[in-house]
Amino acid sequence: RILKTRQTLSNAAFLGLFMLTVVTAGQHTQAAEPGVVAKNYAGTTVKASSRFTGTKTSVIGATAVAAVSAANQSGLESRVDPLKLKSSVALVIDQDTHEVLFSKNDEAILPIASLTKLMTGLIINDADLNMSEKIVITRADVDRIKGSSSRLRLGTKLTRAQALHLSLMSSENRAAHALARTFPGGEVAFVANMNAKASLLGMTDTKYVEPTGLSSQNKSSARDLAILVSVAHDRPLLRKLSTAESASVRSGRRRIEYRNSNSLVRSDDWDIGLQKTGYIREAGRCLVMQTSVAGRNLIMVFLDSKGKYTRVADARRARRWVEATFPIGGHAATVAKRSQS
Repeated sequence: RILKTRQTLSNAAFLGLFMLTVVTAGQHTQAAEPGVVAKNYAGTTVKASSRFTGTKTSVIGATAVAAVSAANQSGLESRVDPLKLKSSVALVIDQDTHEVLFSKNDEAILPIASLTKLMTGLIINDADLNMSEKIVITRADVDRIKGSSSRLRLGTKLTRAQALHLSLMSSENRAAHALARTFPGGEVAFVANMNAKASLLGMTDTKYVEPTGLSSQNKSSARDLAILVSVAHDRPLLRKLSTAESASVRSGRRRIEYRNSNSLVRSDDWDIGLQKTGYIREAGRCLVMQTSVAGRNLIMVFLDSKGKYTRVADARRARRWVEATFPIGGHAATVAKRSQS
């Protein structure tokens, strides 16, 4: 289901009612059938101003030998949208007013790959641990799910802050796993904290089984990921580390240079406050961002994008659409009116 809508987002993080209004030809008209009961993002029911079933599409993760993503297997990619996005799932939300400006398959529950690391970062940030403490990369941090390689050799020593930096900026899997392994109580306690945090935030579509995103059993929806991005954006450290352009660390006798996996952070025409990319075969190319466009603070979510560069291209398409569809003056008036009420 493709919704070209403005919605009001409701959940434990956003604190508001879930209200839908339809955008047609640049005009805002009240949707039909007011009073339909809809599920909000905290899992409770509220009155909505339009038809919304609250149905969730749970997509079983693809097996390790599958050649296509879970979204592809479920037929989500066949749903054409007005922006002609290459992502099977997309969501664009005004962070300040909580209005959903654009939505495509946002209810689908899919593997999320390294978007997982945003929750990993949130747990580390909120745990008040010693960020200068040294962490050693061990055999326990080697990827035994996908068999992927890493530039961090066994025995590499990183501070907890460095490990978090590489996890968020460059999706370094061994660094992310080491953060969980050295957490008080170990990886089991860490994953339990991830799921507890998700529940606390009202992320009812989300489940984590490990801290890196290599497992296709780490699943969420675009709606839940928007909640996570909004909450993570409130943490200055996560904003700083996820949007850094580059970093270098010493591994043995070598100094390794890392770059941000999201090329948009190096673009002068983007103002990105927080970001995370992800990829495994079952999830496709994924991207979440907090960014400012046309005077609006936006949250963008793109899941299961086809091709190496299409998630970035989809972000650009969505940005142009917002700039063309929603005037800056109209948004400023809306925010001012809300602040006075």
